[in-house]
Parts: sequence; structure tokens; C-alpha cells
Amino acid sequence: MNFVPESGTITMFTTTWCGYCTRLKTQLVKAGITYTEINVEEVQGTSELVMSLNNGNRTVPTILFPDGSSATNPSLAQVQAKLA
Repeated sequence: MNFVPESGTITMFTTTWCGYCTRLKTQLVKAGITYTEINVEEVQGTSELVMSLNNGNRTVPTILFPDGSSATNPSLAQVQAKLA
């Protein structure tokens, strides 16, 4: 399954219990940045994908950008800069 988002948006890998995920989602909404949320505990194979992007760690939020690059627990400013 391809999780690379369209231009101007991001894919955000999360869990329901992640406070950092909740904070970033709130900031993204306020900034008008659209995202697709993927819960790694519910979507098969995504936990392994996140681990492959984070040197074996299942760290969330992990963000996937339209250019195929990723960021782990980025700030809103980092997301905005990458999408600019």
C-alpha cells in the first residue's frame, strides 16, 4: 500500500494514546494543513513501516511527505517548511 500523500498534504502515522500526535493534529488543523491519519495499531503493516523509517523504533507521530521523505515527531514549523 502506498502512503505517500499528494502535494500540499501529509500522511501522519499515529496511535490513539499518543499525546504528541494529538498536539500536532490540533496544530495542523489550526494551520489549515490537511493530513491523512493512519493508526499504526489498526492498519496492518504500518507499524513495520514506521519502524523502518525510525531505525527500528515505532515512534509516532511519524510524518510522510509528498516527496517520500519522513520526519519523526516534527514541530508544526518543520512541517510547514517542508511543505513550502
